[in-house]
Amino acid sequence: MPDFTNTLIVGISSRTLFDLEEEDKLFKEKGISEYRKVQREKENEELKPGTAFHLVQALLNLNKLSTSNRLVEVIVMSSNSPETGVRVLNSINTLKLDITRSAFTGGEKISSYIEAFQVDLFLSKSEEDVQEVIDSKTAAAALILEPPTNFLSEKDTVRIAFDADAVLFSDESEQIYKSQGMDAFHKNESDNENIPLKEGPHGKLLKTLSKIQQYMDTTIELTPLRLAIVTARNSPSHMRVIKTLREWDVYVDEAFFLGGMPKDKILKAFNAHIFFDDQDVHLDEAKKVVPSGKVPYSSDSPLKKK
Repeated sequence: MPDFTNTLIVGISSRTLFDLEEEDKLFKEKGISEYRKVQREKENEELKPGTAFHLVQALLNLNKLSTSNRLVEVIVMSSNSPETGVRVLNSINTLKLDITRSAFTGGEKISSYIEAFQVDLFLSKSEEDVQEVIDSKTAAAALILEPPTNFLSEKDTVRIAFDADAVLFSDESEQIYKSQGMDAFHKNESDNENIPLKEGPHGKLLKTLSKIQQYMDTTIELTPLRLAIVTARNSPSHMRVIKTLREWDVYVDEAFFLGGMPKDKILKAFNAHIFFDDQDVHLDEAKKVVPSGKVPYSSDSPLKKK
């Protein structure tokens, strides 16, 4: 039995890995029978990259940089039947992606299998599946948005950027800001500067990525896995973030405390393979320049009702 204790496991939907928007439209408009027919007719036609294709490609390249263990495992997870999934499998083979595991659920919910596959990060275009994973707290998850135009992927590094509150950290501080305003938010963060923030939906993922940096055959400062925080926080609330990362024993390569400045230009300069945020106001611009994913609030969060 394989040991994935020190491995990042990414579960990704076929629509996120490949561009299957036309096929999805066909399924919705003409039904499963016509969809199955067309997929069989085209099963030897190579699929084009989807929003997260370059992220997956770059993550899998990290496996070349460790002599001791496999750093990343990617599992394609699709609600297709095995028969209609043949085109996806053929494209994986043609494009020489190092993906050997897959799950085709034939219409059943993918979210039911996240824990069974020990998934750390789930990427999908199904809002329902992503919400269920977030609510279950079994893995980090994000709703992947449409791809940016003219994105040039880094080939020698993996670049992952996170928002802070309600993504890496819990939404408790965000709730104070939304209900009481910026002054109350800054006061709370200053008063609690030495109390680590609680983990948010992507907190454990960040810790896992930081551990992977340590397993590479180089110093942590020079690994090709670069992690960044891009947050609207600024002084004096920034110190609580830095001290929380120290408490978590997490190394972050870059951090940007923007104080409400736009995030898209920073993300473009960082050239993120993926950016995770919880707010549409940031994602609407970010998704135009880098692949992006929305991290929904838990269904029981007060922010979900706002």
